[in-house]
Amino acid sequence: MQKQLLTSLSACTSILVGKQASADGSIFIGRNEDSKAAWPKHFISHPRQTHTTAPVFKSKDTGFTLTLPLTQAKYNATPEWTTEFGVFEEDGFNEYGVAMSATESAYANERVLAYDPLVKNGIAEEAMVTVVLPYVKTARAGVLRLGELVDQYGTAETNGILFADNTEAWYMETATGHHWVAQRIPDDAYAVVANQLSIQTIDFMDQENFLSSATIQKFARQHHLWRTDTPFNFRAIFGTHTQSDFIYNTPRVWYGQKILTPTQPQKPMSDDLPFIQRATQPITFEQIAQILGSHYQGTKYDPVGRGKAKNQHKFRPISLAKTQESHILQIRPELPAPVADIHWLAMGVTAESIYVPFYAGADQTPADYQIGGATYDPKSSYWLYKLAGVLVDSHYHAFSQLLSGVQTATHTELLRAVAQHDAAAQVLTGTALIDFLNQANQQHADLARTNFSALIADMITQATDLSPLNFNTDENL
Repeated sequence: MQKQLLTSLSACTSILVGKQASADGSIFIGRNEDSKAAWPKHFISHPRQTHTTAPVFKSKDTGFTLTLPLTQAKYNATPEWTTEFGVFEEDGFNEYGVAMSATESAYANERVLAYDPLVKNGIAEEAMVTVVLPYVKTARAGVLRLGELVDQYGTAETNGILFADNTEAWYMETATGHHWVAQRIPDDAYAVVANQLSIQTIDFMDQENFLSSATIQKFARQHHLWRTDTPFNFRAIFGTHTQSDFIYNTPRVWYGQKILTPTQPQKPMSDDLPFIQRATQPITFEQIAQILGSHYQGTKYDPVGRGKAKNQHKFRPISLAKTQESHILQIRPELPAPVADIHWLAMGVTAESIYVPFYAGADQTPADYQIGGATYDPKSSYWLYKLAGVLVDSHYHAFSQLLSGVQTATHTELLRAVAQHDAAAQVLTGTALIDFLNQANQQHADLARTNFSALIADMITQATDLSPLNFNTDENL
């Protein structure tokens, strides 16, 4: 996301699901990338490379500079349409099956920042995927590599970062210039995060489930932020507790937990929503997509509902007009690695788009996902889905059911296609498998584009009769 120009607008919502919490044994990490209403993203694949001289990365966002390893693994990512402000690659899989999503913007309080301020030229969101994902073989290694970079160079921002592999999912939070923590998501649990430091009690003796900067306890004790005879609650020590949190952040966590754990009564402005939560029923992909595409449906807070205006705009919804793309990175069990990992990608506004599945084992992305600039381009996938959203918004109550029908039908077709491609891929290896996955991804993209192009045509046609200049007249006049 374009942070340098849009810091006040940057915001995301994230979800992580452990393998025993999901219906099919998958591990999921997902996030809406929110920044600006018209700021295209691309979807690309970087090949594996081995250099004779170590390459040097220099951030256009903060000036952060890092000498990289000689070998870069293959990985996919969703960079900005322009590199003017930096790459912002945001999310993807590497060839080792590690998934990463960065970042969930957050805020630390003035006390901790006074003693360890953010580092202006430190590592920031813009660089994280680029300098971490191609160089790690496990999710834990991803946390440790990024943690080492924060330790050494400092960070310019307070952020949350998601990692996963075929064993586990981790959520990491960088709070101040040099202090961070990370928690392994329990296999039977999930977490929903919304622009707040969220990790709660840290057990420093349990390094299987918690990681942190080496001196964080000393830092908190030295500056009278924590007493050693009390639990080390990272959220309470480092996080914020402001009125804007109760309007902008916690209601989104409340709604996500309301969907997955409806048996737990909670309030949208609660200051004590748990970071780790258990679902009432096994979690499906569709529920994760529902959360990331939600806007408080079924409550009085839905901005496009039929309630009172004071309630409709009380809380910031999860799905937002400023969403650039939304991704759900799924690691499926009992499948060969190139087939197991699926990068579900919805361009534009999540609620008005569709998650298209891309096999991470492929080494190409569809051409229409690699283009799109600052102004509308009908050849660009980003702009195709943005156009659909703009048309729905123009006559929301007339077109929302039409959109919903196309989304449901398209998702059904995509699930069927994935099942067929999974079966066919089982007998393939090497370049034959990669070629097949490239073709399968293209078919998935084409299927969704065809259905949404038809939806767009239908809405344009129907909209011709919805003009405010319309008037009921005698058809013979």
